Amino acid sequence: MLSLYRPGSGWLNRVPAGPKMLLFIAGALGISLLPSQWWAGGVALGAAVLAYAAADLRDGALGLQVFAAQVWAVRWVILVTAVAQLIFVGLEPAFANTCRITAAIVFAGLLMLTTRVTHLLDALERGLRPFARVGLRPDRVALMLTVTLSTVTVLGRLARDIRDAQRARGARSSLRAFAVPFLVAALKHADDLGDALNARGVR
Repeated sequence: MLSLYRPGSGWLNRVPAGPKMLLFIAGALGISLLPSQWWAGGVALGAAVLAYAAADLRDGALGLQVFAAQVWAVRWVILVTAVAQLIFVGLEPAFANTCRITAAIVFAGLLMLTTRVTHLLDALERGLRPFARVGLRPDRVALMLTVTLSTVTVLGRLARDIRDAQRARGARSSLRAFAVPFLVAALKHADDLGDALNARGVR
């Protein structure tokens, strides 16, 4: 399965998936509880930068290159969030809320960068086992997340491949020219995925 995981020997890579997941959940929760003020936005971003620096990602810039790449990857989410916040809540809350959302996203990215998806899902399944008494299926939840994570990654790769192919042909950039082949490829992937799950007896 495709993932964002980067093999490494840093201390964060060596932390077991379960405790690491709890650590990142606590960090994201702490960021979400910050007030919508200027200083809170700075604290949120500062915490994210420090987390990448402390993760020992060995990118030659104390994790800042990886951090910048993660932010760039979600630039449109950040832009849409910032514009919407500016329209509805004003400058200071917009800055703070956008910084908090950005920090939460890059925190999740750091978790995926330093943890194999299989280890993450195994830890999640173990953590959900007590809820099996009330009818929850931990294996089904893990499977759903596996499919979701792999699908998001595959769709991102499909979008990149389509853009590269269009540039190579000298095609004019437009939403319609991109959307049609992307939808066709996405539907084909969904069909193939459904066939694969059916072949394994998953209903």
